Amino acid sequence: MTGLLLPGGHALAAPVDLNGAGRYVHWGVIQVSVANLVVIGLMVIVFVAALLLPFPGDRR
Repeated sequence: MTGLLLPGGHALAAPVDLNGAGRYVHWGVIQVSVANLVVIGLMVIVFVAALLLPFPGDRR
């Protein structure tokens, strides 16, 4: 059984099966796993949002 067993007896399964083989993306000499590519994409989205969104409390 994979997942976290909660006190009520309910199991919370992981959204991704971590017991299987990883998937990789190849771009020439660059090889990156899909999980790391997703994390890198999310970090880029957060970085761009931090640059474009106004800082709270800056209005006058």
